[in-house]
Amino acid sequence: MQIIEIQTATGKHSKIFTGEDFTDFQNHLPAQNVVIIIDENIFDLYRDFFKKFQCIKIQATENNKTLKTVENIILKLIELQADRSTFIVGVGGGITCDIAGFTASVYMRGLPFGFISTSLLSQTDASIGGKNGVNCCSLKNMIGTFNQPEFVICDINMLDTLPEKEFICGMSEIIKIALIKDAVMFDFIEIKTAMILKRDKKILQELITKSIRHKVEIVGCDEFDKGERRILNFGHTLAHAIEPNDGSPHGFAVSIGIMFAAKISQHFGFISTVDVMRIKNLLSAFGLPVRTDIDDEILFKTLISDKKRNDGGINFILLNKIGEATEKNIEIDVFKTLISTFK
Repeated sequence: MQIIEIQTATGKHSKIFTGEDFTDFQNHLPAQNVVIIIDENIFDLYRDFFKKFQCIKIQATENNKTLKTVENIILKLIELQADRSTFIVGVGGGITCDIAGFTASVYMRGLPFGFISTSLLSQTDASIGGKNGVNCCSLKNMIGTFNQPEFVICDINMLDTLPEKEFICGMSEIIKIALIKDAVMFDFIEIKTAMILKRDKKILQELITKSIRHKVEIVGCDEFDKGERRILNFGHTLAHAIEPNDGSPHGFAVSIGIMFAAKISQHFGFISTVDVMRIKNLLSAFGLPVRTDIDDEILFKTLISDKKRNDGGINFILLNKIGEATEKNIEIDVFKTLISTFK
């Protein structure tokens, strides 16, 4: 087992446990009064373990990631007489962790919480770093908080039951972190693609741990997304416009967004054609999509409501090279042209 700690400038502290069995989560609880918010599919898979706890089951879908769902959970918390001594544990993938973390952050002005992260995407990205939120008016994560979980448990054995499509989605986030922070990691993924697809646990554990360490380093310096943390948005600007318009799973949309950002990086003279082809070939090797057929106007209309928009343009993350990212403000009209040319 490895313990990776986030220590932010505000003094908030979070521990991520990799290589630990999820059933040991009780060892990390600071309180005995526990309510679990759990993906109903995960509950069905691990019913014999979780049936002994007070559980609130949810449907972990993007359409269900709303304030209405949060309200329903809060009503159940009230029924369970949850108070400020209650500890919330979110069990599931990224959507479940987002909903559970947000609910815990607002119920009675805030309860402590932790996560048992059950998907590859969640273990490498979504459950790490303290962003919690829900969608509004089909816009991604428009309502949310920055609030660190007390702990996150990443049990690699839970990935055994992960559907293939969700596994592949998680690889898009791992590739993203390699592209923005670690060229050697990107090379490693290229070389080990076949073994990763076979879910070799030693390799997966290495990739998960590296991804977490990179994200923890970034979050520790910039908890509130004011500077360096914004590089984690690489591939996500277009992705957040794709998801509500064609129902693509997050990882697939991020893959298309990565490819778009790579092409824009080349357009502005940062990376080469060879680099763009390496990125495309790696995404394709994992069965991830690299383009979208959504109408340009529809994409643009969604994009201009994005959180990363400012008065004059959109703050967009580009690659200086594989393993290093940079931020560039792109004027709205220019961005619209780029969508039509490179999406």
